[in-house]
Order: sequence, then structure tokens, then C-alpha cells
Amino acid sequence: MMIMMALVRSYKQSNSICRALLYSTETNIQQNFKRNDDNLYRRISPVGDPNVSVIPILDQWEKEGKTVIYTQLFLIIKTLRKFNRFTHALQLSEWMANRKGSKLTAPSAAIHLDLLSKAQGVEQAEQYFNSLPEDVKKLQVYSALLNCYAATKSVEKAEATAEKMKQSGMMTTLSYNSMLNLYKKIGDYEKLDKIHQEMLKMGVSCDKPTYYIRLSAYALTSDIEKMEKVLKNMESNSNLGIDWNAYVIASGGYIKSGLPDKAFETLKKSEECIHGNSKGAAWENLISTYASIGKKDDVYRIWNLYKTSWSKVYNRGYTSIVRALVRLDDIDGAEKVLAEWESQKLSFDFRIPNMLIKAYCTKGLLVKAEAYVDRLVGMGKQPPASTWVLFVTAYTKDKEMEKAVEMLKKCVAAEDMHGCKLDQDVFTACVEYLKENGDLKMVEEIEKVFKDKIRVPLVSFAESNDDEVEESESSLMK
Repeated sequence: MMIMMALVRSYKQSNSICRALLYSTETNIQQNFKRNDDNLYRRISPVGDPNVSVIPILDQWEKEGKTVIYTQLFLIIKTLRKFNRFTHALQLSEWMANRKGSKLTAPSAAIHLDLLSKAQGVEQAEQYFNSLPEDVKKLQVYSALLNCYAATKSVEKAEATAEKMKQSGMMTTLSYNSMLNLYKKIGDYEKLDKIHQEMLKMGVSCDKPTYYIRLSAYALTSDIEKMEKVLKNMESNSNLGIDWNAYVIASGGYIKSGLPDKAFETLKKSEECIHGNSKGAAWENLISTYASIGKKDDVYRIWNLYKTSWSKVYNRGYTSIVRALVRLDDIDGAEKVLAEWESQKLSFDFRIPNMLIKAYCTKGLLVKAEAYVDRLVGMGKQPPASTWVLFVTAYTKDKEMEKAVEMLKKCVAAEDMHGCKLDQDVFTACVEYLKENGDLKMVEEIEKVFKDKIRVPLVSFAESNDDEVEESESSLMK
């Protein structure tokens, strides 16, 4: 599970493909925010709830006599999209489109189509595409539609769109990458190889995403021969600029194939590619992958390099190191890092301490886990339901049903239910206990609260508990 997550995290091709699609044609907006537009972004940025519209902010901006510059509003849309704030980005796009004198262009339509797909679903994107005038349905728009189908694994529609683009001479490297990424995601590696051969036959150049998609596909399937061939081609291509990411992906393939020594050698090559301008993700992926092969000394070494290379390490960095230390069963180390994290006064996210709480629960250190949570509560932190679920699962496993139900009640009372899932067996055991004790009101309440939050277990309590925290961590690392 952890290796698969690392491979998926290491290179998010669909996002990079779409970013290139939407903004490569907008060369006139590749500039820094000007001061007044930076202030506009600062007004929009704090509105984190997608249910709260950002349109009143634009209206107020104009009421103050300030001008909204369209080209720089594109930059704000781009930034919002980067942080997965698709609803707000869509609102800005719609606001622009509805302005008097606004001209519909292929690039703006492509952006709008992509945002519709991400915020409201691919069907809404299709309806928008069908409503567009034919003279607007140019390369950018078809490419955006193709990428939407690929991202949602709509195979038949993606293939039909790609075929139409081929007939019209619109298939580019970007379009082929969308199809490669689609076949990688659905596990159709025969078609992935076929589409790559078609690219070569048609003289369509391969770019960095092309190589990365194929590299990660072969790593995921443990096809070491093909993976090494792609990696060798990347190394020999001086124009490509191979980076740390390629070696991390390859190391994941070696780990999955039971070749930890080769993975270790490849990680050393990855380190050589990290430079001063490398993102924190480089260090985070190295920490995770070294942990996967049990190299605790290297985990600490990279963590210390990370901290000295960056002026400030944020939650993502602490997530990577705590997860790695827990995986290495270094509970003392995880405790020390969490103490350091608390001292940094970063945005408090319970998903980070949840990793240690999960470790305590797995080891049967429930008293210690409760004491830790009590201390955090004493600091004014409110545990989400996902924290209490860890206790519910652990106490149910130990057949301490009175304590399990006590924790379940705290779970129900929690304000934050995000990411909360309860194993079917745990839920059933709690319901039976409550019925035996005549607490039918509580039975009714938890059935209502957990109606859409029950998961049929395919693994044991402990493994299910581990998967739940990993899902939460993956969300945090995005």
C-alpha cells in the first residue's frame, strides 16, 4: 500500500498535463501578480469553503473603484486550480465570461471546460462543449475535453474524441499523453505501448510527461526490463533534463519487485539530482521511500538535510517524517518530531498526530493514546471523528465494548466528520452491544451518522485501521 501511494504521489501526470494544456497558450499572462491584484488574491484566498461564493469579493473590488484585469485574473484562476479550489476558480471563470464585452476564445473555453469537469462533473463539461460555436472548438478545447475523459476513465469517449482529433490533424504530444495516462490508470498496458508506438510512427515528439507516464506504468506493474529501458532513454536524452522524481519512481518499482538493494542505489542517484530550487516534495518522497526499505539512518539524514535546506518546513514535511518513523516502528522518534511540530506553531492538522495515535492503538498502548489526545484537547484542539474512530476500532478489537462505545459517542459528537469511516464489523459489534444494553436511541443516532461511512472490511481490524490513516495522509500530502 505505501509503495503504491509513493508511486502515485511521485508524479501526478494528469494534473501536469492539464496545467500545460490550459496555460501554455496564455503566454501573455506569465508574469507576477501586480501589487493590486496580489491584494485581490489575498482577499479571495482565505475563502476556503467552496460553498461560499467569491463573486462578492470581485463586486466589492469594483465598488472601491479598482479594475479587475482579466489577464491577471487568469493567474488567480491558475493559482486556485493549483490548490484544487476548482469551484472558486470556476466562479471567477464564469464571472469573466458573463462580463459585457467579454470575448469567447478557445483558450478561455478550454479553461472553463476543465474547471466544469472538476467542479461539477464530466457531464456538465460535455454540455458546455456541445453548446460552443464550431469556430471555438479548436485544438485547446478538444484537448481539454479529451483530458476530462481521460481523467474520469471514460475510455470509449476518450478514444472517440482522440480518433476525431486524429482525423482533424489535432493530435499533439499533449493529447497522446492524455491517452497514455488513461491507459496507465486503467491498467491497459497493451494499449499504452500501442499508443506510444503510434506516437513514434507519426513523428510526434515525446516530452517529459510521456517518459514519466511510461516509467511509472512499468514501475507499478513491476516490468523492470521496460522500466529500466525508459530510464536509460531518459538519462541519455540531454534535452530532457532527468530529475530526482524519475529515480524515486524507479526505486518504487524495484521495491515492489523485491529488489531493495537496487532501490537503494537508485535513491542515491535521486539525491544527486536535488538542487537548491528543488521542491520539498523531493525530500518528502526520499524520506518515504527510504522508510519503505528500512533505511532509518537515511530517513533521519534526509530529514536533517530537508530542514537545513529550507527556511521553514510545513505540515507536508512533518507528515512525511512522522509517517516514515511510524512505519519504521520508531515511536520515540515520531514522538520527538511531533513535539518539534507542535513547537513550530504551524496550522494544526489532527491528521498528523493521528499517525502516532494509530501506532499507539495498533500496539495496544491505548492509555498512552488517550493521554496524548487529552493533552491536545487541553491545548484547545478538538479531535475530529477520524481520531475517535481509531479508538473505537482498537477497543472493539480488544473486546472492550464499553470503552469502544464511549469513543463512538465522542465520534458522533465531533464537529468534523471529514474522512471518518467505520469498519462494518466494528459498527455491527457496537450496535449489538448498544442493543443488548437497551440504548436504542444511540443505535438510531449512529446509524444515521454512519449511514454513508461504513466500509466492508477486506482485511483485519489493524490493517483496516492502517489503511484509513494512510488515506488521510495521502489527502494531506496533496
